[in-house]
Amino acid sequence: MLNVNKDSITDLVIAALDKDIPPRNRRILTSLIRHLHDFCREVDLSFNEWFAACEFLRRAGDISDEKRNEFILIADILGVEVLVDMLDHRITDGESESTVLGPFYRENPPVLPKGASIIKKTFDNAQTVRVTGRITDTNGKPIEGVTIDVWEDAPNGLYDLQDPEQPAYNLRGRLMTDANGEYAFVALRPEPYPIPYDGAGGELLKYMGHHPWRPGHIHFMLSKDGYQSLISQIYDSETKYLDNDSVFAVKQSLIGQFRKAPAGADTDLVLDFGFKLKKAAVERLVAAE
Repeated sequence: MLNVNKDSITDLVIAALDKDIPPRNRRILTSLIRHLHDFCREVDLSFNEWFAACEFLRRAGDISDEKRNEFILIADILGVEVLVDMLDHRITDGESESTVLGPFYRENPPVLPKGASIIKKTFDNAQTVRVTGRITDTNGKPIEGVTIDVWEDAPNGLYDLQDPEQPAYNLRGRLMTDANGEYAFVALRPEPYPIPYDGAGGELLKYMGHHPWRPGHIHFMLSKDGYQSLISQIYDSETKYLDNDSVFAVKQSLIGQFRKAPAGADTDLVLDFGFKLKKAAVERLVAAE
């Protein structure tokens, strides 16, 4: 008979893993089981606390749908997504830093010409900004034909997906870099906003005693065949919450300067910010051969 007790249970569960499962499965599950069991022993977890955690996860599932994944939000609040991103996108060649995708990306935004506006609805007292930049490789060579998806929240702190008063794809667009690797578009100065806290994620924030606010930022997704895709954000240097972002995603290299536009300009502000893309691993392998 199995001698199951609080000290033997961990090894018994690990021993139940089938010998024919893939090695990666075995490594992940073995570590997960050990850490999870050790956590329960370390905090002397009670049955009521365990059951409350299960109910918490059930509520996270209840509120999740195709527009909102509460489990990603919980991972953000715990700093897990930004950690996984840093592990999966280690800086090796001076490429730009990545950060979290966030829950508000929307596929197939409108394709716009260089310099076009992503603004579909005006807001009182909102500041317009012309965003420009240059995309290069890690050697400084400009890259033509980089697809850039951009998106941001409105001055009321809401993305179009959250706000029925905004037109679809407001403050979203897809651009391409020109022969000089340059891009340009017109947007609004981003405002700080709270991550959704009306569900399980909000319960976790309350349990932590932490706030839900994110600093003002513009999202970027850059891609081109032959280069490693980049998901990043540009943060306003003057925004609140740079030092205590609710999802821990701010990096010093991603902070940009929103400056007053020169006289005669058609926007209130200007922002110039470039990115460096790393060659894809496949190309590196071919070059080595």
